[in-house]
Amino acid sequence: MTTKDKLAALRKEMKKEGFAAYIIPPADPHQSEYIPDHWKSRQWFSGFTGSAGTVVVTHYFAGLWTDSRYFIQAEEELKGSDIELVKLQTPNAPEYIDWLAENLKKGDLLGIDGKIFAQSLVESLKTRLLPRGIKINCAFDLPGRLWEDRPPMSLNKVYEHEQKFAGKTRSQKLALVRQQMSKQSVDHQLLTALDDIAWLFNLRGTDVEYNPVFIAWALVSKDSTYLFIDQKKLPEAIKSDLEKDEIEILDYDAITQQLGSLGLDETILLSESKTSHHIYLSIAPQCRKKNGISIPTEIKACKDEGEVKNIKHAMARDGAALVKFFRWLENNIGKEEITEITIDQKLTTLRAEQPGYKGNSFGTIAGYKDHGAIVHYSATPHTAHTLKPEGLLLLDSGAQYVDGTTDITRTISLGKPTEEEMVNYTLVLKGLIHLSQAIFPEGTKGFHLDAIARSPLWEKGRNYGHGTGHGVGYFLNVHEGPQGITPNPAANYPLLPGMIQSNEPGYYKEGHYGIRLENLILVKHHSETEYGRFYQFETLTLFPFEKNLIDPYMLCDEERGWINRYHKKVFETLSPHLDKEDNQWLLTKTRSME
Repeated sequence: MTTKDKLAALRKEMKKEGFAAYIIPPADPHQSEYIPDHWKSRQWFSGFTGSAGTVVVTHYFAGLWTDSRYFIQAEEELKGSDIELVKLQTPNAPEYIDWLAENLKKGDLLGIDGKIFAQSLVESLKTRLLPRGIKINCAFDLPGRLWEDRPPMSLNKVYEHEQKFAGKTRSQKLALVRQQMSKQSVDHQLLTALDDIAWLFNLRGTDVEYNPVFIAWALVSKDSTYLFIDQKKLPEAIKSDLEKDEIEILDYDAITQQLGSLGLDETILLSESKTSHHIYLSIAPQCRKKNGISIPTEIKACKDEGEVKNIKHAMARDGAALVKFFRWLENNIGKEEITEITIDQKLTTLRAEQPGYKGNSFGTIAGYKDHGAIVHYSATPHTAHTLKPEGLLLLDSGAQYVDGTTDITRTISLGKPTEEEMVNYTLVLKGLIHLSQAIFPEGTKGFHLDAIARSPLWEKGRNYGHGTGHGVGYFLNVHEGPQGITPNPAANYPLLPGMIQSNEPGYYKEGHYGIRLENLILVKHHSETEYGRFYQFETLTLFPFEKNLIDPYMLCDEERGWINRYHKKVFETLSPHLDKEDNQWLLTKTRSME
């Protein structure tokens, strides 16, 4: 079926059910960022492959709402589909709800699949639409009726995250969760997010691309723990260990029955943004519901000393792989055919040679020349550019290691850079340096710091349309909250010691090139004065910046000193992991700037 065929078939099903409109979100029952193949309905239906974007279909209109990261990509992928691109003004905002409120009429019926819609989103729909007389039916998976070759749910086996890397045992983590449950006066903690579950049970899986998680639910009560999972996924040894830790294993679908049995005067903590409407409704009506960030999310956001030590080891191995890759690229550009796809393959091969490598942490973004201006560009055989000894290459990549998750972006020049390219690169670098050097009081939130990274660009009338930083997991999701550094005041969780996030300002000139630089940074203690505690960042990522793109006259002494200190640290840390030729290359790239 073509997209037009699917659109016609969906409208036929909508007419059968009496729907004036139907919404297809990029979602699964666990509200994951990276969605298992079984639930990629929006992608299957529309052909749009971006991670963010919601399709709304009426009998006279079909639109995809997405943000600036995907405008160029969406325009290309939606061509000839009869689905229009609707450009979001605010990233991640459900602006299509306002559109529905304005375009549907009293008495119209909206259809959604409550098994994948978050409870918080259903509440937003109700708040906006019900007062206008627009009804909502949450019980229909219409794309599922049409999707004949839909992939089945994964039965991949889970595996242990070894104790020497996981740090705390399952029992210790459960004790920490129950301590917080007691402080919050809750009887049960419902866990729906896959990274929370993987962390709590010291297990990992391969059900979701890039994220080492597995499909399951969990419920932690005062005196019992339940793991809801297809038991074919559990090796006998792991099943036995879980049972020894007094964890009751039930079938994946048994979650609704268990939630329905909760007692009177009991309280369950859950996150409405991470809990589907279907699961929410299954909770016994006599059980009080408390909406909040899950306890595992808050605990695992702050890495302990052992985890930080392990992550630094992973960063060193990742940096060594990057040295080998960029040296190879520099030596072979113009001598053999190299494309945006083959550089991804080469870098993945070099990372895979490093101990503890378990896969990439997201789809590599390799944007050469104009493709670099597409913030979340993904090369295909049809679109991939062949690299030449000229122009800019933006490479955003990362890996999963048993002792850490990495995410790094570097922009390099494959020839002689222009003055404009150097100016914009240096502005982006200055923003990264400014945020890296920030010192801030306890209680500071991500949106308080976002402007620091943007200020050098703002001074020249430039900006970028994405956030400056996201939280990063520990051999878990590369995008992991609750913290983030964005202009959005909703990023209101305080930055705490042990948190890791990205620092990635950028500049994009549509149709020409893109520049983004990204390091991962760790929150740590700085000082304590009569004004309270102050925190600072430690840079964890280890790879040099492109010196031939830096305009030294735009740097102050402090900025130049930061670069020199950083490059010295990069060389000293990576050198033991490299051979003579790689070391010589790295030495050249990290020599001090005068």
